[in-house]
Amino acid sequence: MFGLGTTELILILVIVMVLFGAKKLPALGEGLAKGIRSFRVNLADDNKESKDDNVVDAEKVEEKVKEESKSS
Repeated sequence: MFGLGTTELILILVIVMVLFGAKKLPALGEGLAKGIRSFRVNLADDNKESKDDNVVDAEKVEEKVKEESKSS
């Protein structure tokens, strides 16, 4: 995971506990989880919009090809 070993992860967790205290860790974790969740939702929405835009673009290209074939 990100090139970190077990020792490094334990050291990071200890530093976080010292900085924030044991009482604030659940709230910190909850806030982090909410942020990750909203980030995933935003990515999914952006991906869906991009897919919809591609479908619209493909339909426009198809219409142009039909119009050009009719005029030929």
